[in-house]
Amino acid sequence: MNAEHQESREPTIFNSLLVILFVGLFLFIALVYRQNDLSLLAILILVVMGGTKAWSIMSPARVRCDSAIETRRVFPGETVSLATTVENAKWLPVWLRIKWSFDDALKPAENSGNIIRQQAPVLWHQTVKFSQDFVALRRGVYQVGPPRIRTGDFLGFFEKKISARDVTHIIVYPRLVSLRPVANLKRDFFGVPGAKSPVKDPIYILGTRDYQPSSPSRHIHWNASARHLRLQEKIFEPSEQEKVLLTLDAGSFEKSLQKECFEHTLEVVASLAVRLDGLGYAVGFAANGTLKGGNSSAIPLTRGPRQIPAILETLARMQTMPNQTMPNVINQFLGSQRGVSCVHFCYDDDPSVSDMEKFFRKRRIPVTFLVCRRDPNSRPSSAEKGINRYTIDEIRIDRSRQT
Repeated sequence: MNAEHQESREPTIFNSLLVILFVGLFLFIALVYRQNDLSLLAILILVVMGGTKAWSIMSPARVRCDSAIETRRVFPGETVSLATTVENAKWLPVWLRIKWSFDDALKPAENSGNIIRQQAPVLWHQTVKFSQDFVALRRGVYQVGPPRIRTGDFLGFFEKKISARDVTHIIVYPRLVSLRPVANLKRDFFGVPGAKSPVKDPIYILGTRDYQPSSPSRHIHWNASARHLRLQEKIFEPSEQEKVLLTLDAGSFEKSLQKECFEHTLEVVASLAVRLDGLGYAVGFAANGTLKGGNSSAIPLTRGPRQIPAILETLARMQTMPNQTMPNVINQFLGSQRGVSCVHFCYDDDPSVSDMEKFFRKRRIPVTFLVCRRDPNSRPSSAEKGINRYTIDEIRIDRSRQT
């Protein structure tokens, strides 16, 4: 607090009441003894002090500040550009100082610490743009701003603070890593995406395309046809398709206090979701961890252009603090839905995994377990029961990124 106060304090002795009294006394003595030169000097000092003080008081008027970020969703290692535009919409020029502070997970490109300071003169009716690049270092949701802006006179004697509310949140997705193939996930008979499926579901529409003469006329999308000035037909989501649910027991990492393993696991979850989506699977996600921001930690099983971004953002906001048990999460998520395969992530190969095995077997859900740490005393009978169990290191190829 003291450091912040010293940093924002006006760097001049002219704002001291003692100095003003001293100059006033000096002027009085000079007038009494009729020292014209000294009197002019004292008057000049008082005029400069009063003028710059009045200048600084008027400097915040009609000064507008807007901030924008090139993209708010990035992966670790990507660069984000922060642009701040300041407009002085009056005839009085001002000197402007701006300071941004942000989390240590965002590193400025110039290696200037976690505080960015910039300053520049802003003339009458002039717009000045400040820009800064920084690199996202790790997964999470981080706040940038609001900026601390000060305006003042050109001599730098006095400053006034401008209130700014430009707060930007940067969402850093988990890092995508290369993976080895895991278990063969269940494929339904009609597991062909989009228009290639032999059975179409008229409720779920994935998009449109040019009308094919072999398609029924009832599949024509008349609104899209009017927009494109040519016949368009609907592309339906298949009634049955390859469905994989990724589940994460975040509470197991909270109990073990394994934050680093939790980050590695989230990277594998994100990478597996991207791979399955590219292979045509309908991918869903469910976890028992709380999210930063209070959103839902469950992403429905479906396919579409917004599915993977939604899963990645949920993983970016994921925290280890549990809010309910995994069986309750899965039951609420799936309901009576069938034909789903599951990949379950947890920290340890402990008795809780055996409980989850029984739960999935009861619901007849094929499951693959991915754990961070395998118990050397665990029962080898899981393989005999058709349960696939791997460690994160066994399926993750680029282990060097874990350090």
